[in-house]
Amino acid sequence: MTRPLRLYLVAGEASGDRLGAPLIRALREELGEGGLEIRGIGGELMEAEGLVSLFPSDELAVMGLFEVLPRLRAILARLAQTVQDVETWRPDVLLTIDSPAFGLRVARKAKAARPGLTTVHYVAPSVWAWRPGRARKMARYTDHVLALLPFEPPWMTAEGMTCDFVGHPASRLPRPSPEAQAALRAEIGAGDRPLLCVMPGSRRGEVSRLAEPFGEALGLLAKRRPDLKVVLPAAAGVAEMARALSAAWPVEAHVLDPRGIDPAEAEIRKFAAMAASDAALAASGTVTLELAAMGVPQVIGYRLNPLTAAVARRLLKIDTANLVNLLLKEWAVPEFIQHFLVPADVAAALDALLVPGPAREAQIAAADRALALLGRDGDPPSLRAARSVIAAAARGPRRR
Repeated sequence: MTRPLRLYLVAGEASGDRLGAPLIRALREELGEGGLEIRGIGGELMEAEGLVSLFPSDELAVMGLFEVLPRLRAILARLAQTVQDVETWRPDVLLTIDSPAFGLRVARKAKAARPGLTTVHYVAPSVWAWRPGRARKMARYTDHVLALLPFEPPWMTAEGMTCDFVGHPASRLPRPSPEAQAALRAEIGAGDRPLLCVMPGSRRGEVSRLAEPFGEALGLLAKRRPDLKVVLPAAAGVAEMARALSAAWPVEAHVLDPRGIDPAEAEIRKFAAMAASDAALAASGTVTLELAAMGVPQVIGYRLNPLTAAVARRLLKIDTANLVNLLLKEWAVPEFIQHFLVPADVAAALDALLVPGPAREAQIAAADRALALLGRDGDPPSLRAARSVIAAAARGPRRR
């Protein structure tokens, strides 16, 4: 009998949890009953697939140099704990998912302790956006990469790693039925009123920085559209904060709190809220593609810690923080970043999207083109990723 594949997963944020859960399911389908053993770090979705997380993954959901510093000692302790757990369990493959600041440090230390370990990273770091030298550094301890974007593999293979474009999960998200959308609108009392979906991020720092400008923009928008209704599908780790901060907004926000309910049901409610909305205001990130998949025109707003932003301006090689714009190489989705996050401008951009018209139609068409580039056709990304991991495990670590 073939020995099960022993896979250690490290997913330090909600985005990694959303990738890890369907990957675990796909691996079990490919490997059959008893063909997979898992251990590691993940969130509610991965835990629902049988992973017992070493510690709560939301402890690692910190973004930005100056945001990390106050929690550095705790993060380093979790890093050492994770590396020790990998060494003790001795997996065949260490799979780090997104969160390169933590995951790739785990891979580097684990590889140094055990060179025969196969290391795979899921979500290629954005070396095309900033610090391209990171690809060369990660190649020292990373064997294989799973890329979400079609233009990423050459950046990885140029440094000696193998890399497969597996597609982006957002490209295959099923849109909730009209009945599910109508039920969501009825639940929050939206009726036939214009409904705006507001998503201020999944990290505490994001929510704290965006709550005020988002709220001001909503107040200005409500003056144009007094019957405006707002729904806020909150991430589990920031639900309490989102509820507290949105309470000060001039427009009441119906907060969808995922805590205490089944994670899969919470995801269904989130996508129903997106699809039922006429437009969305969101933080930059994966949510951009999720909204595109739901057919919802959107406006993106984002603010970093000012010191982090100053560093980023010197390093960034792109002029957009939006994946739809990046893929299409055009300004399809309005975005307001850092000091450009002016509430009056955000409100005006949203107002143009809430009703049928050229701006709304153009963005929906652009989103459709972007999703096609992300692997909407063919096998699901999770299945392609599972097969890529299995192939990497069969090859073993590459020679350096």
